[in-house]
Amino acid sequence: MNPIFYYNNNGKMEEAYNIKLPVFEGPLDLLLHLIRENRIDIYDIPIAVITKQYLQYIEIMKELNLEIASEFLVMAATLIYIKSRMLLPPDETIETEQHEDPRAGLVQRLLEYQAYKEASGILREREEIWANIFSRPPIEQDDIKVEPELYLFDVNIFDLMSALKKIMSKVPPEAIKITRETLTVKDRIAMILEKMEDEHTMRFDALFEEDTTRVQIIVTFLALLEILRLGIVRAYQDKEFGTIWIMRHATT
Repeated sequence: MNPIFYYNNNGKMEEAYNIKLPVFEGPLDLLLHLIRENRIDIYDIPIAVITKQYLQYIEIMKELNLEIASEFLVMAATLIYIKSRMLLPPDETIETEQHEDPRAGLVQRLLEYQAYKEASGILREREEIWANIFSRPPIEQDDIKVEPELYLFDVNIFDLMSALKKIMSKVPPEAIKITRETLTVKDRIAMILEKMEDEHTMRFDALFEEDTTRVQIIVTFLALLEILRLGIVRAYQDKEFGTIWIMRHATT
């Protein structure tokens, strides 16, 4: 497959590069990401703020031509509904203690989902530990080679999109027009891999240093998603919401 993602002289997309990630986080993952990123109390979610940011992510996903599951749109409608309910004046015929918080149902879903994710994460860690355990004869202390360990956090699609938002926000409003230029994801994949030939670890934003327009940034990002999906590289953060690093797997 040699898919192409390009824009014509009018800035309209002629043929889109569709990408579907094998493991794509859902709307609850996005909400938890926004709550952590904004350091919000999950029991007191500012719906107006979260709804605005959630819809921004939906727009980015559309712009990237990522396949958006229907659950994301359902959650968007739910957030807008909750926001509208919170804007209504309280019913004075009901006592204050009996007023139901419109966010209560959503908070309960988030707490349950967060507990589920944490439990599954612990089980996954145990599985990885036991999968690497095997018996072997004892070795001499002198033969032990101590290699430095990397204490890094894996990133999810929303971490990558958050970093992408920061890069795209720096693009001038009146970007340079692309004329008679075809931007292919295949070419950008080759460019990224060529950059990482000698330097096996790069900062996320370093991949976009040569991109001067929104279109170029989008195509480079799609190329990165493709090589992440193929397992050629992995993305890490040095801490939660910290610098994102792209690391190429060592070839044998």
